[in-house]
Amino acid sequence: MFKNIKHIELNWKTDKDWGNHIQFKDNISNYKSAIAESMVHVFFVFRLSNMIKQVIQECFFYTNIYEIERISDIAHGALSGEDPELLKVIDVRQNPERTLYSLFNANLQEVKEIHFDSIVKFQLKSFKEQLVYYVGIAIDEFKREEDHQTFVNMLREYVQNKKKSVKEIHLVQGNHFTFYKTDGRQISQMELRTIMQKEPLYMVGLDVNEMNLAPLITMAPEVIYIYGDNPSDPKTLTIINVFQERVRFRSIHQFPFKRSAREE
Repeated sequence: MFKNIKHIELNWKTDKDWGNHIQFKDNISNYKSAIAESMVHVFFVFRLSNMIKQVIQECFFYTNIYEIERISDIAHGALSGEDPELLKVIDVRQNPERTLYSLFNANLQEVKEIHFDSIVKFQLKSFKEQLVYYVGIAIDEFKREEDHQTFVNMLREYVQNKKKSVKEIHLVQGNHFTFYKTDGRQISQMELRTIMQKEPLYMVGLDVNEMNLAPLITMAPEVIYIYGDNPSDPKTLTIINVFQERVRFRSIHQFPFKRSAREE
């Protein structure tokens, strides 16, 4: 409240049964919006995690602690809007924070004294329904992560058992990686497709039109140098997860060859 309102007077006491009790000296009509915002903040900081886990367990019947924690983390990311990929699939009409504010604010209009725990326990039905939607999105993402990890593990094992046919390869980050040989010559898309024809890529679940990972699986280089400015790029992380200690990530400024005009 003090963060939201610069000039305010109130009495604050604690009770062993009822917890914190705040009484405003002035008429709270002018403070209702700030009170509702404060309650939303308190809820998101101290109550949201437990409610998300409750939804995961009671609505979707998850019992594994690791899975519950991971789904909870993803749900938090979806609610906060921090994950740009999840934002693409979220229905913008579902806004739990705005719903929560409306519910707290509505309770403030009806009574002079409100009980935070009572509202949380009995009057957040519409918020919980939206939370079920967000947890469902998080579970879908969690399943995609699991499928991706299973795929990466399979590729990793395949690469480990495959004979290395190329000493080293150099990649430059972009919408698609640009491939260079050890002498600095760029490998064309046609050359990459010719190389890929030597490998039954369908056996490892790779499409013939996949032009980032598939060529590397075919060539199985001893060392892969990746140059760029984004080590957390998803394509880069996948290559690192598959080839592990064979990968060296370096700044684009360390690229040792002349780049094509299109890249620059």
